[in-house]
Amino acid sequence: MSQLRVTKSGLLVCTVICIFIFLYLRNSTPEEPEEEPTYPVVVECGFYPDELCSALFEGKGAAPKIAKFCKNPHGSEILAHLHTPGNCSRISQGLHFITRPLSAEEANFSLAYIITVHKELAMFVQLLRAIYVPQNVYCIHVDEKVPKKYKTAVQILVNCFENIFISSKREKMAYAGFTRLQADINCMKDLVLSKFQWNYVINLCGQDFPIKTNKEIIYYIRSKWNDKNITPGAIQPPNIKSKTSGSHPEFSPQGNSYISPNKRFKDEPPHNLTIYSGSAYYVLTRKFVEFILTDIRAKDMLQWCKNMHSPEQHYWVTLNRLKDAPGATPNAGWEGNIRAIKWKNEEGKVHEGCKGHYVQDTCVYGLGDLPWIIHSPSLFANKFEPSTDPLVVTCLERRHRLKVLRQAEVPVEPHWHFRQESHFNMKLN
Repeated sequence: MSQLRVTKSGLLVCTVICIFIFLYLRNSTPEEPEEEPTYPVVVECGFYPDELCSALFEGKGAAPKIAKFCKNPHGSEILAHLHTPGNCSRISQGLHFITRPLSAEEANFSLAYIITVHKELAMFVQLLRAIYVPQNVYCIHVDEKVPKKYKTAVQILVNCFENIFISSKREKMAYAGFTRLQADINCMKDLVLSKFQWNYVINLCGQDFPIKTNKEIIYYIRSKWNDKNITPGAIQPPNIKSKTSGSHPEFSPQGNSYISPNKRFKDEPPHNLTIYSGSAYYVLTRKFVEFILTDIRAKDMLQWCKNMHSPEQHYWVTLNRLKDAPGATPNAGWEGNIRAIKWKNEEGKVHEGCKGHYVQDTCVYGLGDLPWIIHSPSLFANKFEPSTDPLVVTCLERRHRLKVLRQAEVPVEPHWHFRQESHFNMKLN
């Protein structure tokens, strides 16, 4: 009996502490009496309060302590739609997809996306609906190794949108292998043959998420890189050459801190190409993509780097430095804010450390990284792992959607809004 009293007492103390922290985060002034929440134990509500989201972005110290108690139902909601084929209108509305161009400028400037996915199905949908607008076109490369149930769910979603399709040729993806590069090439072939016109192509993976809206991405491209490709990178240092295998690369654009794992080439590069090292991520003009698929130098380089470690870190940036390539930037360096990434070797210089955890020297973001992410000038951020901490992506997604709708120059459809969640109007599971 005494043990039961201690347990009840401990639960009561925990509840009181949680209430105190939450009320503190609401930041009410001393002059005004604090209003009690509708439900006392908000952290166990099963829903994600927008007040907490704001606190996380502001970097309030107690917010992550509360957030880790708060359950996130959105992943199961998404999966329920994808595993229950039905009316496409119900799927697109239930998943809150934008169904009209939000401005004349956006309607007249279409983007193509290549998205490679192999896990985290719910996050893939969150990423897709964040970047989706009907005037863009999307090629989805699904790893050939994923379970049939995963492929079926993606197909159900894709079937509901004319401008989303699965790559006609799929690869068995291997980390740092040639298949990563080949997957992008496969999608590029499909994109140039599609009936949709587009101005630029951007590649993403399933662990990316946008920081900027479609309107902001277009503005950045047109104002800073009009008719030019964005492939951040630099020439290989003379004492470092490429090889066909090696350890994990330290990919860092700061100064000369990039160390390629490729110390020598098995064979000399074709056409006497000067090899650069750079980002696997790019923003490319349509004319450059057509060049990649037809030019003999591009074709020969693709064959040459088949056995290379992480060839995508050399292929795009090297070909974009050719002076006669469409949209080429022969004198460019690391400029081009495509990805916000926290590299371990940049801790203390570019950022103050990873608040989540490192995987292969790359930060998998935690709740404490949110203020750093939203202040980044980059278009996208990497890397996220909702299975570890789903609230990081959920919070970013809600912020992103609010910004999208504020920028809209057309009447906003009701289903474009996410459900407004607050400790004042929560429903218990």
